[in-house]
Amino acid sequence: MAEIIDEHIDGLLKATSRSFHLTLTSLPNSVRDQVGLLYLLARLADTIADSKTEDVEALIEALDGYQNHLLNDEKIDLSNIALLQEDADEKRLLENLESVVSAYRKMDIKDSRLMQHCLDVIISGQRLDLVRFGALGSELTCLENDAQLDDYAYKVAGSVGEFWTAITLQNELSGDIKDTQTFDTLGIRFGKALQMTNILRDIPADLALGRCYIPSDRLLEIGLNHQDLNNPDSIDKFRPLYDSYLDLTCDHYDSAINYIRMIPRKYRSLRMACLLPVVIGLETIALLRNGNVLNAADRIKVKRAKIRKIALSCVISTRSKAIENRILSKASNQAKNGI
Repeated sequence: MAEIIDEHIDGLLKATSRSFHLTLTSLPNSVRDQVGLLYLLARLADTIADSKTEDVEALIEALDGYQNHLLNDEKIDLSNIALLQEDADEKRLLENLESVVSAYRKMDIKDSRLMQHCLDVIISGQRLDLVRFGALGSELTCLENDAQLDDYAYKVAGSVGEFWTAITLQNELSGDIKDTQTFDTLGIRFGKALQMTNILRDIPADLALGRCYIPSDRLLEIGLNHQDLNNPDSIDKFRPLYDSYLDLTCDHYDSAINYIRMIPRKYRSLRMACLLPVVIGLETIALLRNGNVLNAADRIKVKRAKIRKIALSCVISTRSKAIENRILSKASNQAKNGI
């Protein structure tokens, strides 16, 4: 597999991105470095925001300082934030902030502008999370409505789909996408699909951190509140609402599939990089259809052996339109109807 930037940066990516590294190394050379660096820069912001401390103001100050460092090269010391990390890889990433930022500053100016715009949106979402929920482990707080949920999904992931689209149009697709506005709209929904999958899979983990992304007004409609989601026995009452969010996520994935189909087949690497997260995401939704997501003791996820099988099938599908359609149709149908 190809390196991202250099051996050092690639090591940071492998340690922190795990399965996403498969997607990164599938990308064409023209955009691999930019996407890989954006991931690390966003992961740095995410690590800051998710640091375990009761001092939410310190986290907001660190997040703002990090953004100013990127924008204006203002000095920043994140050593105290690094000491808070329980995950050794995230601690190492913070300790290597300057090497990541240095690689970012070497990017072509047109690319770095796209990266900075995306990071500004992501950081605004993480900052809003800190203001809304407080530091991790604070008193449990809930989003209020679907508008807040959709806004959050855009800020932390739809914006990445927007960036992915812009960077590939600028560096790889060579004018081969005629309807770029539709391509951009589909790309945003692509990103939202992946984020909604995370939200709907990680409800117990988020609750443990004091965050409920299932809106309170929707829970009220079915006679539940966010505290009830800590009880696995609430699943029967929660299921109709939960299924409606799975349906919404499947709609986003339909847009992601249409996004892939807009990419000319000659761009095999780019199609592979898009196919892999879509099929894995749809497999996850299919599992969520049947499992009890509220049972924190039994986290639902696609197993590594299955991911390897999916990766192989996606490689094969880039050579055959019929195989690709069959894989996507099967994954979509399972996600919509359960396994």
